[in-house]
Amino acid sequence: MAPHGLADAHRHLGLLPAYPFYGGPPVQPDISARATVTQLFADLDRERTERALVIPNYGVPDPAIAFSFNELCVEAAAKDDRIVAALWVSPRPADAERTTAALALAGEPGVKALKLSFLLGGRVSDPDCRPGLDRIFAAAREQDLVVHVHTSPGAASDISEVGELVDTYGDQVAVHLVHFGGGMSGHIKLVGSMFFDWIEAGKRVYTDLSWAIGFAPRWLAAEVSRRGIGHDRILFASDEPWGDHAGEFARLAGATGDGELSGLVFRETFDKLYGK
Repeated sequence: MAPHGLADAHRHLGLLPAYPFYGGPPVQPDISARATVTQLFADLDRERTERALVIPNYGVPDPAIAFSFNELCVEAAAKDDRIVAALWVSPRPADAERTTAALALAGEPGVKALKLSFLLGGRVSDPDCRPGLDRIFAAAREQDLVVHVHTSPGAASDISEVGELVDTYGDQVAVHLVHFGGGMSGHIKLVGSMFFDWIEAGKRVYTDLSWAIGFAPRWLAAEVSRRGIGHDRILFASDEPWGDHAGEFARLAGATGDGELSGLVFRETFDKLYGK
């Protein structure tokens, strides 16, 4: 069981409709998804999660659904300061009006991040997305918000491409790279050089290891120890309901041990990045 004081830097809120993924029948694989703030708090209490960053649920290929959960996440943050909220935004021109409405909520109490994922369309390298990205990162800079970015090789957000966001905007905006590259190639690129190179260059880059392959947390912890940097850039994240809270905790706890790194990963870096 996780200890009291645990902070979860990445979980979702909102109930998605069934969808015929991959040509199959309509299904709802995210069986622990929550539709209400009350249900969310019950989960936090059961897990012994003291603080959490709550993000609109997504996965069904309709951006309007993800945008529709922004106000629910703001509601959760307003109800209890255990919760901070991320707002779903998009750089796609087709989503410009909805992103305007999302950014209008950025000043609400408890809003600490903007969530970007290219799994519902767009690419960092798409010229049509550049004005939207400039707008999103400008809003984050002006309001001191973290930009929370999905990474997943094999999908539209490969770490080599998403890394351009760190290169371009990471001097002035904190960028939280979700899933630590999302797979084998991403893990190796990040631990092998990219993650530490960014830190040494002064980039405000952070990451979580939800969905990471088993070797990655161990290797990252070993490299942090060897290099003497990066210890304050790693966060615990469950990615519920798409991840598994108990499993993610056990894997990262095994890699970080019970010393200084563990305290930073499971609580202190969250407090620094997302506010006490």
